Amino acid sequence: MGGQVGDTVQSSDQFVQSLARGLLVIRAFDADHVQMTLSEVSRRTGLTRATARRFLLTLVELGYVRTDGRGFELTALVLQLGYSYLSGQSLPRLAQPVLEDLSREISESTSASVLDGGEIVYIARIHTRRLMTVGINVGTRFPAYATSMGRVLLAGLPEERFEAYVATAELLPLTERTVTDPDRLRALVAQARDQGWAVVDQELELGLRSIAVPVRDPQGSVVAALNTSMQAAMGLNAPTLDEAAARVLPHLQRASARITEALAARS
Repeated sequence: MGGQVGDTVQSSDQFVQSLARGLLVIRAFDADHVQMTLSEVSRRTGLTRATARRFLLTLVELGYVRTDGRGFELTALVLQLGYSYLSGQSLPRLAQPVLEDLSREISESTSASVLDGGEIVYIARIHTRRLMTVGINVGTRFPAYATSMGRVLLAGLPEERFEAYVATAELLPLTERTVTDPDRLRALVAQARDQGWAVVDQELELGLRSIAVPVRDPQGSVVAALNTSMQAAMGLNAPTLDEAAARVLPHLQRASARITEALAARS
């Protein structure tokens, strides 16, 4: 999550560089960089200090960024940039009431996400209790390789796209249990494809287990994933990973089928 966020973009006579740079500055902020100084923004984006300062002050004037004179951070107004996309999508609207029912059934937080490049992006979420040190909201992103939803979404990719992902993904050890070996990841994604679900045990964060199933459109293509997360309980009487999966998996599968039916009815 660290490092520089700037990307090389092929320009043309239709390319508006100032707009691209303004969006680059916004994207520089994330969960690990909630507030940054001018120098930090410059370093994260690859822009000069003078250029970064102009864009930051413009964003402050527009209300997307606030500053205390030294540090800069995004405001809630940035959410409007993504709201237009989400409000126009049927999938988040169809998933939300299903997640609400699912959360009541299993008494756990539930989520839906889609794949965007090498990351999952949350499109709907029902929060019952906070299990992670990082808060999860609509729009939150996590690396696909270390999440249960990511693995079922990767399992839904065509083989050549999945291999391209594995060839370029930076498989970082987020915890001591994170799978970082490409061949092991291939095996786990193949398993998720064969069995129709995936479980991740403390690979994204210690103490956190998650179980996910794919959501398919009426044609059978994987378009999203549903999951639930729970604490990795310890002790002699604590449920095993298989026992935890068996408890919630039928509920997840029914919820997924409901969304597929809703998508078919809508189309």
